[in-house]
Amino acid sequence: MTDSFDDGIPDWVRPQRPVQQPAETPQPDEPSGSSEEHVAPSNAADAAGQTSTAEVEDAGQTPPESDAETPAPGLNVSGNHNALIVAALGSVFLSTGKQPLTVIDLSEFELRAASQGWVSKNADDLPVTAADEAAKVLSVPNSALAVLAGLPGHGKRTAGIRALWRTSRSRLARGGSMELKEIEPDWEDPAEPDCSVLPDAPNVGYLLDVESEMAGWVNPDRVAGALAVHAEKLAKIGSCLVVIADERVWPQAAVHTAALVPVKTRPSAQLVARTHLEYVYDLPGRADLVTADRTDPVAGTAARLLTDESTPADGARLAALLAAADGSPESIETAVSRFQEWSADVGTVFAATTRMPEDRALLIAAVFLNGEDALTIQDGARALLGDHELDSVREILTGPDLSDRLTSVKAKVSGRQASFDHRPGYTRAVLLHLWHQRPDIHTPLLRWLDGLVDRAGTKRLKQISDLLVELAIAENDIRVVETIKNWIDVSNDEAHLRLIASVLSRTAQADRLGPAVRAKLLDWAKDGQEAVARVVAMVCQSDFAHHYPRQAIVRIQHILARAERDAAVREAEAALRAMAATEKLLPTVWRMVNARAAKRGSTAGSRAFLAVIDPQTHPYALQVTLASAAADPVVADALVTGWSTALENRTVDPECRALIDRWAHARADGVVPREHVTEILGRVISRYLTAAPVSALLIGEPGVAYDAAVIELRADLRQVSQAGPWSAVDGEMEP
Repeated sequence: MTDSFDDGIPDWVRPQRPVQQPAETPQPDEPSGSSEEHVAPSNAADAAGQTSTAEVEDAGQTPPESDAETPAPGLNVSGNHNALIVAALGSVFLSTGKQPLTVIDLSEFELRAASQGWVSKNADDLPVTAADEAAKVLSVPNSALAVLAGLPGHGKRTAGIRALWRTSRSRLARGGSMELKEIEPDWEDPAEPDCSVLPDAPNVGYLLDVESEMAGWVNPDRVAGALAVHAEKLAKIGSCLVVIADERVWPQAAVHTAALVPVKTRPSAQLVARTHLEYVYDLPGRADLVTADRTDPVAGTAARLLTDESTPADGARLAALLAAADGSPESIETAVSRFQEWSADVGTVFAATTRMPEDRALLIAAVFLNGEDALTIQDGARALLGDHELDSVREILTGPDLSDRLTSVKAKVSGRQASFDHRPGYTRAVLLHLWHQRPDIHTPLLRWLDGLVDRAGTKRLKQISDLLVELAIAENDIRVVETIKNWIDVSNDEAHLRLIASVLSRTAQADRLGPAVRAKLLDWAKDGQEAVARVVAMVCQSDFAHHYPRQAIVRIQHILARAERDAAVREAEAALRAMAATEKLLPTVWRMVNARAAKRGSTAGSRAFLAVIDPQTHPYALQVTLASAAADPVVADALVTGWSTALENRTVDPECRALIDRWAHARADGVVPREHVTEILGRVISRYLTAAPVSALLIGEPGVAYDAAVIELRADLRQVSQAGPWSAVDGEMEP
């Protein structure tokens, strides 16, 4: 479907959420005409929000994302101050403590808007001071926390970025430097944020936007206090933190007021639109379109779209639409109509069809079946109304032709197809009008869509779900997401399930709707229905896992606890292996998985442990953990403990057998050092000689043909097991 709820903002100007962090974050200069002295900031190398790392020599190896062949192991581990280990194939360490939250670069667009496109006047020409006040708070010695708290729609996020940008410029003017980063609020338990996992790299200005998730906090006062404590640590290393908060939730106790910057006024939306066009998009000629001139009825037509009640976001959206136009009168007119949600056209259509439910149903069907055959659209309209096909020739010949009816609701009929592609944003406008003006239609409309999807292929499902996802995000309506989730039952087709997973991933990362969707994903991870749990596991293989790795792992662990190793469990194992094969995510995966793997009787913990150290799809995680074990006995003990608890759990016997076989082949192929595998498995079998997977390895089983790699490992391990007499003690085998 060509129409989407993008508000006309092209992808190249949208704030992006990069998965990997570039070495540098560009920091835009102040626009010409600014009263501030121009200083061009620069960045140091990205510390990735981590306080201690292992210095590693790459040894010529390629990162896990590369398609190159895996070279022979050969790791040089050094400089691992305060680190439990290690790095292989790049800079990775497995920490003894908690891993810091994910840190990403602030988008270039947002930095440009906060620096070059900043507006410091409201609609009444009074100063907007929040950014300046926050910067002053951060400039106080030993002060490293500023909390911008206000109601939604006041431009707090941009003000926070502006404050960080000014702080970095001030630092640079004094001969220092400061990177600007954003913290993803990836708490394991979003209801009780653990501030001990906040990053604390030196000389970094952090932005933490928790406005949308604060309503779910159990104890806001405790979180506020923990943020203040963390800021004290940041102050000692030249870093700072700006928090974007909801004033309705942020505690008002006196102890929290020192860092609080109330946001009561907001920048003029009209000035935001003009400034963005002139400085952010570098289109000063189009700035006149949003400049009101009461003496000229023609000038500044677009300015009349913005009122004193308009938010800064409205001004930014209008500027983006005008910037995306090609400059022709028609394109400017289309941009204006899109900003207005095609209100004039939609209003005209609904006014003209007050007593014509058949035509309104035709409009709704055309919105969701955009681009399909006109007869298919007509059938959809009848299904929405619950009408049967006409059986009277008189009825069939009565009224306007189908093409005329479709044209009257602003569709374009070409051949047999009808679409709204010539009016970008029109389908959005119709759907929002329905959602606002006809709330009683919500339930029957979603039920009707269930029927459409039930008879649809993947293409139609994508078109319908794309439209609904954007509706859900625009309206912050979790019911729409739940409807899409219910479509899982329609088909077990792989493409069908992955499409729904991609939809859920998008909504889970939305600014306002995201917290509610992430909570639903947690509930659905516990769902007894295999297909539902499998889709959640697919979500955990998407960008969601890169931005919210802790929450992804929590959901994976629930899926791995299922009684049978069904498709959902296998999908969850694949998701965990994919995360573990990513250099950035492996430390977090290792810590969270080991915490569960050490618990006896935890099937989920054992499945997770075995999945992480499985070299079947990529040996990266196994290479790092074995190299770590060779460098630090704590890691070696963790590996032995994980194997031991898995061997005690008969539920995962098949997985243990398969993994021993893969370790044997990885050892024989030179993917991992032979002595590392032998040492770890040698310690394990010394305890569990009678465990079925171990006895199968050492003794063999009737009718099973073992290849050279397994036989060679068996021979080496037999020497270990025969090093002394063994006897059963407390269910284990000890010397």
